Amino acid sequence: MEATTSLLDAAAVGDLVLLDPLTEESLLHTLQERFRHSDIYTYIGNVVISVNPYRPLPIYTPEKVQEYHNCNFFAVKPHIYAIADDAYRSLRDRDRDQCILITGESGAGKTEASKLVMSYVAAACSKGEEVDKVKEQLLQSNPVLEGTCPAPCARPRASSCPPEQLKLRQDCRHYGYLNRESSGLPGVDDAANFRAMQDAMRVIGFSPAEVTALLEVTAVVLKLGNVELSSSFRASGMEACSIAEPQELQEICDLIGLDPGVLEQALCSRTVKARDEMVLTTLSVPQGYYGRDALAKNIYSRLFDWLVNRINTSIQVKPGKQRKVMGVLDIYGFEIFQDNGFEQFIINYCNEKLQQIFILMTLKEEQEEYVREGIQWTPVEFFDNSIICNLIENSKCGILAMLDEECLRPGVVNEDTFLAKLNRLFATHKHYESKETQNAQHVMDASLPSQCFRIHHYAGKVTYNVTGFIEKNNDLLFRDLSQAMWASRHALLRSLFPEGDPQKVSLKLPPTASFQFKASVATLMKNLYSKNPNYIRCIKPNETKTAMLFTPELVLAQIRYLGLMENVRVRRAGYAFRQLYDSFLERYRMLSPRTWPRWTGSHREGTEVLLADLALPPEELAFGHTKIFIRSPRTLFDLERRRQERVAELATLIQKIFRGWRCRTQYQLMRKSQIVISAWFRGHTQKNKYKQMKRSALIIQAYARGWKVRRAYRRYFRSGASTRLANFIYRRLLQKFLVGLARNLPPLSVLDRTWPPAPYKFLADANQELRSIFYRWKCKKYREQLKPQRRALLQAKLHASELFKDK
Repeated sequence: MEATTSLLDAAAVGDLVLLDPLTEESLLHTLQERFRHSDIYTYIGNVVISVNPYRPLPIYTPEKVQEYHNCNFFAVKPHIYAIADDAYRSLRDRDRDQCILITGESGAGKTEASKLVMSYVAAACSKGEEVDKVKEQLLQSNPVLEGTCPAPCARPRASSCPPEQLKLRQDCRHYGYLNRESSGLPGVDDAANFRAMQDAMRVIGFSPAEVTALLEVTAVVLKLGNVELSSSFRASGMEACSIAEPQELQEICDLIGLDPGVLEQALCSRTVKARDEMVLTTLSVPQGYYGRDALAKNIYSRLFDWLVNRINTSIQVKPGKQRKVMGVLDIYGFEIFQDNGFEQFIINYCNEKLQQIFILMTLKEEQEEYVREGIQWTPVEFFDNSIICNLIENSKCGILAMLDEECLRPGVVNEDTFLAKLNRLFATHKHYESKETQNAQHVMDASLPSQCFRIHHYAGKVTYNVTGFIEKNNDLLFRDLSQAMWASRHALLRSLFPEGDPQKVSLKLPPTASFQFKASVATLMKNLYSKNPNYIRCIKPNETKTAMLFTPELVLAQIRYLGLMENVRVRRAGYAFRQLYDSFLERYRMLSPRTWPRWTGSHREGTEVLLADLALPPEELAFGHTKIFIRSPRTLFDLERRRQERVAELATLIQKIFRGWRCRTQYQLMRKSQIVISAWFRGHTQKNKYKQMKRSALIIQAYARGWKVRRAYRRYFRSGASTRLANFIYRRLLQKFLVGLARNLPPLSVLDRTWPPAPYKFLADANQELRSIFYRWKCKKYREQLKPQRRALLQAKLHASELFKDK
């Protein structure tokens, strides 16, 4: 709960658990209003919802890092830094391994969210030369991994965009460690990104030889896509394929040090065992292309694994140190398209498992908190999607098991036989339907084609087209191709295919794509169950990536896919709101006269007294050891409404008291001033009379002295001596003035018009004449030193000035 805003305002509901009424429309409206106010983060309990603004916001500054560092999760506005800080402190202080799950569609901001989590943890953890070095290597791993990830695609696919998991391991001094799993095709767009990736590799510790080897293997992946095959027929009449452009194959072999004949044979033929003999069979063009593509995928996948392991080696903590783990899972979200295939099927299977773990771990966390607080736990009703997970992953009769069975079964195998088997097995399953099962139940549905089946997922119904299921699940690498890669002289490429060693040949079939994916999901679930989970749900507000544009229809679809409504229902099952006693009492203590303005007892006692005075229904409240629990959001909103009314009353009371104090203070000041003025006026009147009499006497004395002086002056001038004295004084003063002027002449610059003033008034006319003479002399001197060209230029300017004067 944001303490600085009212919960009654839709845009201020920072936690959707408090949303009332809880509907898809109210949830969508709240997200839209908060987005309109640039509040892109919203909570569902400790789950963070992030709506991508597609523009920079000033909320990731160092000051923001300090604001959320060691903060109370619900005491500040929702932010991704809050969940990162909460996870980091649980890792550091409680010695609990953490996992942050980031889900959403392509373009929703998952990668940016993982970067923000990493940058916050890097900024918040301890300092030191070695620690700073590891943190810098950790942050620089992003451009390296992104540089080898696929370019943005309109529809992310499981084979090119699987989940990315990042582990930040810390020892007792909090050193960092990284492990990230992903795949795709290289996507270095331009020279700037390429240089940034090279710089990052240098920081991490890649040698120039390793960088060169990495780029060479990447080039092999790209060049394999340019290899074209052509069809020919042998004397036996059987079709065979061959390399159409040997030059492309030659370039690849030059990079990896391999005989072109060896690679051509591996691409165009296959060695099989028949009656204890190895027989070389030719491949058709489609089979050849299949092998070429499988080789490219395997090279890239194994190269990326090598890259991740190499980064881990650079920033791995010292042996023997105790490690703490923070995992960041950046994974695609639930997908529903017009045409959904094998990729969407396994993506949505993974999301079903993540939804399952979210529900179970949220309920587990709720139950643990109830036990800690001494509150009785009551079972919570919720939709258990285990039935859907079992439908897909059951090892004996699940959809994935049936798909593997069809892929390995001898004889004619195609999607029709696979779909027919599913229809027989799940004819009565309430979460499965197809055209055949609908016909059996006499259901008419034109939206379900004959080559499709439909699963009722937690996020909605999804129709899958089985076309391509068999081929994509049988994504196998021929043994001949592995042996060809082992035969190359390129050290890195050779190390990626250890099974190509002739001494380690295995006759077992490699696992199918669905088997590998199911095993990866099982490992991931086991890993997540061992850690404390934190969740970030990313939402894409529009399809065009326009800044601050919110498309309600698109967002509503993602609300359903991400299961946000189910998240809220699970979170608010039981008690929707809980808060520490001291924070609760601080916010609502003004509602009771016994707790306002101050309470001297314990915080719990004060909360009990406060709620007793408010007469709330007992079934709405529960008192834990450190927290107060409130069952319904309506009860909390009622408290918030009363608080608003009481705050308005207190504000009015404070204003009234302040105005009274201000008026009394002003009156007392005016009264004191009146007394001082009256006393001063009376004393001033007495002094004025005395001063007036004294001034009159002085005036009379001055008038008498002046009369005597004037009379003596008239007598002196009548005698004629005064004229000679006056001339003498005038000459002496003029001489003194001229001597001083000669010593202190102004500067000779014609732009300087300064001139010393006359010391006596009777010399003013002479002083003005001297000033004029001196200035004309300065100007004459200036003109005499001018060159002819300069003189002509100034005359032209003077003439132009006279022409355009006043115009």
